[in-house]
Amino acid sequence: MLTPQIITDVVARALAEDAPWGDLTVTLAIPEDATVSTRVVARESGVFAGGPLIAETFRQVDQRIDVTELAPEGTAFIAGDVLARVAGPARGVLTGERVALNFSQRMSGIATLTSTFVALVAHTGARIADTRKTTPGLRPLEKHAVAAGGGSNHRFGLSDAIMVKDNHLAALGAVDAATTTAALATLRERAGHTTSIVVEVDRLDQIEPVLAANPTGVLLDNFTLDELRAGVEIIGDRAIAEASGGVNLDTVAGIAETGVDVISVGLLTHGARALDLGLDAE
Repeated sequence: MLTPQIITDVVARALAEDAPWGDLTVTLAIPEDATVSTRVVARESGVFAGGPLIAETFRQVDQRIDVTELAPEGTAFIAGDVLARVAGPARGVLTGERVALNFSQRMSGIATLTSTFVALVAHTGARIADTRKTTPGLRPLEKHAVAAGGGSNHRFGLSDAIMVKDNHLAALGAVDAATTTAALATLRERAGHTTSIVVEVDRLDQIEPVLAANPTGVLLDNFTLDELRAGVEIIGDRAIAEASGGVNLDTVAGIAETGVDVISVGLLTHGARALDLGLDAE
């Protein structure tokens, strides 16, 4: 998902935003022949993500800059750990510093939060998945960070899979059990056997009419724990049981213990804070 072309493009945009006409400070203050050796250092514990963005940032600023000892994606670290070493022309290192840190701090924050959710459900069979609640233009980075933290990626976008929500059903005129099943059965025929279809429900009585159309999964939205347990029992092995809505660090374990297969958590991407990483001169 995080392809070399995506990395190249997103870094180029970030550098153009930060220094559209060059770095005025380093141009006037730093000699052209000055060099510097630095380290990316963790100020707090977490899970690392964004290494490829660090490397690409400094490559685009000045190809003479060396990025070495770069921590692998998904590496757990504690405060004081060195996550990379960056050395070379001082002007380039100083110009790329903030962009490189912005990427790695944001992505490491998502990876760290994801790893916390994953740990809380490790005693169950539930998977933690992200959603489309991502920063516009940065979805590949944020979903990559979720994977680095041990989470699963939901569909990347609207083109990947079919997810039918309440507004879709309303637009289809699905007002009762019979019309819901009929509408979804027609959709199943149009989509073909290789396309995943997930249908969102918000009441227990909606599950059977949905299952009658043979969906891939049923999304139980904003159900109570008792309702989730009942929904999982109804679904059985006929479809994937997914839970969403009201998921946070306090509720996720209880949700997982109801027996759902997947828990989709928008908080992974829209609620993660940036981790505190720094670039320190050696």
